[in-house]
Amino acid sequence: MREPCNKARGEVLLDVDDCQVRLCLTLGALAELEAAFDVASLAELGERLTHLTAADLITVLAALARGGGEAMGLAQLSEADIDPRAAASAIAEAFRCALDD
Repeated sequence: MREPCNKARGEVLLDVDDCQVRLCLTLGALAELEAAFDVASLAELGERLTHLTAADLITVLAALARGGGEAMGLAQLSEADIDPRAAASAIAEAFRCALDD
């Protein structure tokens, strides 16, 4: 049985192939995204994330899934059944939970 989502930690759940995947914005996920998008600061990353392609969305999901303790890579997420609106909403919520005071 899976642990419930830990909102205090900033975890968000997303349905991927009819299973709930835990997403979490961690320092490691941020570093991974900075490297993936070749940006030098969080400000640049924030600007870059305002214009996501579908491939970018999968990259962000993979980093957040790893931050949430899930072992999902780009290839697996590329093949998965994921509602794009739900994915975008979950990503926004994960950032909001982690960065809002």
